Amino acid sequence: MRMSDMGITVKKTEDFSEWYVQVVLKSGLADYAPVKGCMIFREHSYAIWEKIQEAFNKKIKATGHKNVYFPLFIPESFLKKEAEHFEGFVPEVAWVTMGGNTPLEERLAVRPTSETIIYATFGKWIRSWRDLPIKLNQWCSVVRWETEATRLFLRTREFL
Repeated sequence: MRMSDMGITVKKTEDFSEWYVQVVLKSGLADYAPVKGCMIFREHSYAIWEKIQEAFNKKIKATGHKNVYFPLFIPESFLKKEAEHFEGFVPEVAWVTMGGNTPLEERLAVRPTSETIIYATFGKWIRSWRDLPIKLNQWCSVVRWETEATRLFLRTREFL
């Protein structure tokens, strides 16, 4: 099947960016979400994601790793403790400041990265060398409020 038969209106050599978007949309791999910069993984692309997870899980579980999940919301104070690491994320952090109609005592970041909350937890869990090694993996979404142009699968505000 030729690309023009699929409804692709531009050649890859003429406008690669537009061609790429048309291929992703027309193939049914993804669609734009109602929130600017976000995307919907359609059934075929999500099946690919599940296969990636399945293959990776098989490899890491063979080495004794276990899957865990840390919260999506990270207290601002945790991020400030890692100021140097966090500095690069500041312009792209999505903040939660209200719970229902009640202002929160502390702003919560919508997970721009997981390290800070994991480090704080490991500080409680690890008391000596006897607590090591910790072999954990987390599958999650990360949110970065991208200010640059977003592109399906390549640069979105929420990614796996």
